[in-house]
Formats: sequence, C-alpha cells, structure tokens
Amino acid sequence: MTETSNLHVAVVGGGPGGYAAAFLAADLGLKVTLIDPEANPGGVCLYRGCIPSKALLHVAKLIDESRHAKNWGIEYADPKIDMSRLRSWKDGVVKKLTGGLGILSKQRKVEYIQGRAAFENSNTLRISKAGGSDENLTFDRIILATGSRPAIIPSLKLDSPRVMDSTSALDLSEIPGTLLVIGGGYIGLELGTVYAALGSKVSVVEMLTGLLPGADRDLVLPLHKRIEKSFNSILLNTTVAAMKEESTGIRVTFDGPEVKEREKVFDKVLVSVGRKPNSEIPGLDKTQVQVGPRGFIQVNKQLQTNDPAIYAIGDAVGEPMLAHKASHEGRTAVEAIAGHKVAFEPAAIPAVVFTDPEIAWCGLTETQAQKENREIKVAKFPWAASGRAMTLDRTEGMTKLILDPQTERVLGVGIVGAGAGELIAEGVLAVEMAALAKDIALTIHPHPTLSETVMEAAEVFFGTSTDIYRPKKS
Repeated sequence: MTETSNLHVAVVGGGPGGYAAAFLAADLGLKVTLIDPEANPGGVCLYRGCIPSKALLHVAKLIDESRHAKNWGIEYADPKIDMSRLRSWKDGVVKKLTGGLGILSKQRKVEYIQGRAAFENSNTLRISKAGGSDENLTFDRIILATGSRPAIIPSLKLDSPRVMDSTSALDLSEIPGTLLVIGGGYIGLELGTVYAALGSKVSVVEMLTGLLPGADRDLVLPLHKRIEKSFNSILLNTTVAAMKEESTGIRVTFDGPEVKEREKVFDKVLVSVGRKPNSEIPGLDKTQVQVGPRGFIQVNKQLQTNDPAIYAIGDAVGEPMLAHKASHEGRTAVEAIAGHKVAFEPAAIPAVVFTDPEIAWCGLTETQAQKENREIKVAKFPWAASGRAMTLDRTEGMTKLILDPQTERVLGVGIVGAGAGELIAEGVLAVEMAALAKDIALTIHPHPTLSETVMEAAEVFFGTSTDIYRPKKS
C-alpha cells in the first residue's frame, strides 16, 4: 500500500475548490499537480465570475451613492464613464489575484500544467497542454474540480453578439440603451444592477412569482422595492416564448397571465437562467465514477466518488454552486486522501446576493421550515430602528433569526441590507456552534454598527430589545 506522504495527487480544475485543494495537499507534504486551461489558477470565480462582478458592483454602488447624495445636500455632476479604463481596472484586479495564485503555486512547489485533462483510466490522465503537446501522467489520487458553466435554454439559443451570458456580460463590450435580463436569480440581478448603474434601461423577466426564488420573501422585498426604481421593469410570472434578431436589436416575445406588451425589441439580452455542472469529462466512462440524472458527480461525505482513486468537489458535485463551498470541499477531500478522519457536513453554508441592498442567509430558512412543516420561532429586527443604518440612510434592511422554539438554538439567520454579506459570517458561526438566542443577546456588539442588529434580533426574541418597544401582553 502506498504511504500517504508519498502520494501523487492530481487536481483537475484551478478554481477556488481546485487551488484550495492543491495548496493544502502541498502543505501536507503530498506531491501535487494542478491542471487548468488558464495561465494561472483562479477558475471561473476569479476570471469570469465572483471577482470581476464584485469589482463592477462596487463601481455601481459608487455611482448610485453619488446620485443619492443629493438627499443629504451634496450634489455631483453626472458621472463620465470611461469604459476602456473601467474594463482595464476590472481586468487588473483579476490579473493581480490570478497572478498571485500563480506565485503561491510556485512557492508551494505545486506543478502547474496549463492544459486540459482526459481520463485514460482511474489513475492516468491524458493532458493536452496549451503548447500543443499531449502527455500521459499517472497519479495515485485525482480530484475533479471542473466547476460549472452558464445554462442554456435550447429554445432561446440565438447565435448573436446581442445575446450575452454571464461571461460575455462581464466583458463590458458596450453599454446597451436597453437590456433584458432573462432570469431573476442572483447572477442576473447582480449584472442587471451593474448595467443599470452604467446607464442601461434594464428589464428583468422571471417565470416564477418572485425574484430570487431560493430566498425568503421578506428578505427579497426591500431589494424588489429598490430595484423597481433603478430598473425599467420587472416582469414576474412571465416567460420568454421566442427571440429573433432584427436590424435594430432582439425582438422578444413574452408569454404569461400578466403580460401587457407581448413583443418588445431590446438592444441586448442577457440570458441568466442558472449554471450546469462540468461533468462531461472526456474518458470519465473509463472509470467507475457515477454521474446523477442532473449531471452532478456522485460523491460521499469525504468527496470520494464510486471510484476509490477519484474525488470530486465544487459545482460539479451539487448545489449550492458557491466558491466557498467548493474551497471547503476541496480541503475535506485532501484531508481524506491524507488519511485524516473527516467529513463534509456543514450545519450552514452562507449564500450572498451582492445586489443593493445585499441579501444573505445561512442555515434553515423560513421558507424551508414551512415546506418541511417544521415548528420555528422567528425574531426580526428592522433596520429602521438601527442608529447606524440611519446614519447611512439605509434603513430598509432587516435582520432575522430562525430559532428552535424548545431549545432556543439558532437554526438560521437572514439579513437584507447594506453589507449583509459581511454580517452573515456571525450567523454562520452561531449555527455551526449551536449558539442559543441568549448567547447572541449576551454577546456585546460594538455601537453604532450594523452588527448590533444581530444582537437586537436576539433581544427581540426575549422581548427586551433596547430600540424597539413592545408592550407586554396582559
């Protein structure tokens, strides 16, 4: 049997899951080869996802605040947007981060191969290198971190530069006068927010009854109200029946009970209807790896596939398709390979929508509890009672705790408001540590901060919130 310290591990895919796995494996003394088509690690997240989108969302927020400042007695001229410099800045952020990962790979003595991998058998990969040469390499263990790609609706597939997916939308080739976003999920709303701030008249169409179907409705409501003012229109209960390119743009046909204008022409259309796992790896049929009906690679709690030599992590193995989930799965897989007793079974995985306001949640949601017929207590603290929110002129937010009525244990946390993505980490820790509402209430939070709203939500549960008066029931 091979000694663990002598294992040679291949990681296929250099995204947040792949490079986290490769780096930890190197730190644990394993021999590591990381394979990815890009010049440096980073994956979709750094090159075409999380990082460039958040850079642009920061710009959108700055533009929005400059316009909102007139409410405080400060007026700015309309911004002059140099698209070339904006693209250059966004690309510079990506280059610094991916270049830094390339340096970290070298420092850790991780062998980095720019290329694409295919299976010859469970332990051998055929690697087609970027330079054009092919090579067979044998490994003791292989971790698949192949990620995902934008999903496509076959009936709406149109080969036109006027139709974008999330990748091409981040290129900012131009700012269209009118833009239709198909899909009211987090990617579509985030990119719609960017284009609206840069000057596009944005419409979003969603087939379901509300935006962000996975989030609690009370968290979505403040966002819906705000983007109603910045977007041109929000079309719910509506589907796109057809798209056709014309000389002036894309003619879109809508279908639904509430449709008022059946056809409309848009300068550009962004199709954002989710993502598909990259599980169609060449030669995978030469292994024992099993792929489920939805295209996800099947793994156990150690992220091991049905083939003992092969592990899989990240978007390729299931939802939620989030970078931080992939990173933790990657580390779990490596520790399992190294012989440690581990399992990936988190109590909470945070989700963040980086719109304005941001929405974040973790653990049990109110919607999930209702579907499961599960008894819960919900404690909400409105940001209208937060001094810090008032100083920011952002009182539309809300913080809520989902609690077990018998034990008073924190089962979930939901936040909508400025900086919700930063605040949710306390909620994740509370759920993971099985904190009680009393633990949160007794933890001294700094004043004046938005973090106080978590403490105040716990105090609401006990009826002792300092900033909310609720008369006792007689």
